[in-house]
Amino acid sequence: MKTRITEILNITYPIIQGGMAWVSNADLAAAVSEAGGLGIIAGGNAPREIIEKEIHRARTLTDKDFGVNVMLLSPFVDDIIDLVIEEKIPVITTGAGNPGKYMERLKAAGTKVLPVIPSVALAQRMEKIGAAAVIIEGTEAGGHIGELTTMSLTPQVVDALNIPVIAAGGIADGRGMLAALSLGAEGVQIGTRFICSTECTVHDKYKQKILSAKDRDAVVTARSTGHPVRVLRNNFTKEFIRLEKLNTSKEALEEAGIGKLRLAVVDGDVDSGSVMAGQVAGLIKDIKPCKEIIEEIISDVAVYSQRNANIIKEG
Repeated sequence: MKTRITEILNITYPIIQGGMAWVSNADLAAAVSEAGGLGIIAGGNAPREIIEKEIHRARTLTDKDFGVNVMLLSPFVDDIIDLVIEEKIPVITTGAGNPGKYMERLKAAGTKVLPVIPSVALAQRMEKIGAAAVIIEGTEAGGHIGELTTMSLTPQVVDALNIPVIAAGGIADGRGMLAALSLGAEGVQIGTRFICSTECTVHDKYKQKILSAKDRDAVVTARSTGHPVRVLRNNFTKEFIRLEKLNTSKEALEEAGIGKLRLAVVDGDVDSGSVMAGQVAGLIKDIKPCKEIIEEIISDVAVYSQRNANIIKEG
């Protein structure tokens, strides 16, 4: 499967693993890259020394390229940018801000920048400042989200840009990938599906929470703060939504969410913690190696593509 994304990123399949804080570590990133996609180590709010260790460990696990997700609101963002340049990381994805102030240094170092964006206007801005491609993320995604759906946003961004577009949000299998490609995307970013991989080191209860999720279990919290987050329904979400209905201050709501992701991912408290996952959680029914996940997705793209071609021909 060849697209501009596979050529730009030097990967076999146009599949990027989402940079999920507390989830996307060296083990997961290396496994995805070994399987032919592009693994991503999540920077989150971690200091330089933590990410540096993950980069070095990933290089003991794979000789393939992998990237780093840079959260631009992190208090350590300048240190992380310095790190990816010094370590000659070939690709970064960015979120929660504009990477413009770092773009010249990154491009001079040979690092390709793939900003995650929620709108056409931001996508156009990223193309102008030199992004290699953009990742459009629909509201179906887990974690921090925008308002537009992947289905509606993807073709609009494709029509507005000359650089390649990667679709994210609501994609967990070959059908979803084929839909994104049909809308004009040249690659996909997948997060929730890779949480349920054998190489992902999150607590087993986190994985089981996703496996047992139904179609309406992924809910949105924190809309009142201006930074909505999609998570799986549990005691934490019930209490958080109750506080929002009481018009609790933004500061108090943000305080209520501190440490809740780590509580779920690391400690396995999926009742009181924040279980970030996308709306596709209801589609995921098993845990398997990243290699099998990717091979199954690519195989299904071919199967459903042929099926659709036959339907059109017969029609």
